[in-house]
Amino acid sequence: MATSEGHGARTSASGTVGSRPGADDGGGLTGAVVVVALVSAISGLLYGYDTGIISGALLQISDEFGIGSGWEQVIAASILAGAVIGALVCSRLSERRGRRGTLLIVAGVFVLGSLGASLAPDPLTLSIARVVLGFAVGGATQTAPVYVAELAPSRYRGRLVLFFQIAIGVGILVATIVGATEAVDWRIAIGAAVVPSAIMLGLMLRLPDSPRWLVKHGRDDDARQALERVRPAGTDVSGELSDIDELVEAERTARTSGWRGLREPWVRPALVVGCGLAIFTQLSGIEMIVYYSPTILTDNGFSDTAALRVSVALGATYLVTQLIGLAIIDRVGRRRLTLLTLPGAALALIVLGTFFVTGNDGEAQVPWIIATLIAFMAFTAGGIQLMGWLTGSEIYPLATREAGAAAQSASLWGTNLLITLTLLTIIDTIGTGQTFWLYAGFNVAAFVFLYLRMPELTGRSLEQIEHKLSEGEFRPADFAGQRAGR
Repeated sequence: MATSEGHGARTSASGTVGSRPGADDGGGLTGAVVVVALVSAISGLLYGYDTGIISGALLQISDEFGIGSGWEQVIAASILAGAVIGALVCSRLSERRGRRGTLLIVAGVFVLGSLGASLAPDPLTLSIARVVLGFAVGGATQTAPVYVAELAPSRYRGRLVLFFQIAIGVGILVATIVGATEAVDWRIAIGAAVVPSAIMLGLMLRLPDSPRWLVKHGRDDDARQALERVRPAGTDVSGELSDIDELVEAERTARTSGWRGLREPWVRPALVVGCGLAIFTQLSGIEMIVYYSPTILTDNGFSDTAALRVSVALGATYLVTQLIGLAIIDRVGRRRLTLLTLPGAALALIVLGTFFVTGNDGEAQVPWIIATLIAFMAFTAGGIQLMGWLTGSEIYPLATREAGAAAQSASLWGTNLLITLTLLTIIDTIGTGQTFWLYAGFNVAAFVFLYLRMPELTGRSLEQIEHKLSEGEFRPADFAGQRAGR
């Protein structure tokens, strides 16, 4: 990889880092690497489950505690407040304590938060417990993909990191199925997350820390041992370790680095695109549907059973379209896939809003309302929703990548928090249909922003992306016509 040492001054890795044959190949998959990917998948599963389970649970919680929409918003949003804190704190924590140490803390917090939420005697305690859970969610999204990327062999890295993204969809689907049974008490449903959390904690105790973090902290012998544990027996890890040494040294000597580096004028276009994209992934309206679809539907005449079954269909659509999107994204392109799907999401919300505004939301229109909800989920989950996490790993210069990813993550969670805290109030104020129209407008704004600002990053190496950024050529037109790999 390359790192920038000021605007236009750079150290290229071409022909140096990773240039030795097989140096960064890392050999085949080992049991230890599979366990690393499994830990990442469990953290993604917990993210999806803990954020998704509240959708169905709110119907029971509001009855048990006798609360209204204000408390419902606070309970749903509290996990997001914790996620903002977790993303920012764990970004620094993973640098000081290591990826492994941070994920051990995250797993322990998942256990405590799940237990606390399941035993909460009142809505305030439940909200506080979900803030704790949110800290773990934000920390997991910040640390787990990095941990996998730094331990996996290069040929498998992309696929193993994607386990995290797929597991989020699995977690949401499982949460909607649990909620739809209606036979599972909300306390048991929330407390069930203790089991995968404890498994994650147990697995982390058996794994090494990131070799890159160990080298960065002067522990070269420990880094060699860590690499040897996750590579096939007898593999010479000297070349890979040398690559890591060069990358760490390049990062250490870069003048544009860390959070301070994000303020550099030449880095700012990446920050604007990355954080803008993260914000619009939430303004798309997907979290409105994931968190509140049963509440919205029951408030508009749907039975609890019908509303919860719709949630299952939406969860399944989320997972399937994410898998489809991940399968085609490198062929279609990040920018193109996003711009193709955003109009469909906006149109679906316009149609949904029209059903409710015109009073065509009775029993006869139920199949059409459900079909439109599913269409919206498909366009959003298979499009812009894929980009919020993906771009954070590739759009920023090497020396600012961790800080940039943390800023992008905090932007995403912060917007999610704002939406979740205000959505039911907005619906009460302007109406259900008008709220759908409002979010349709956000999708239109997202299309305009990304059309004007987001370049096509697919097929470009990290070095090419950074070079374009350092040359002040980061508009879509600057990437047009340039063949990847050149």
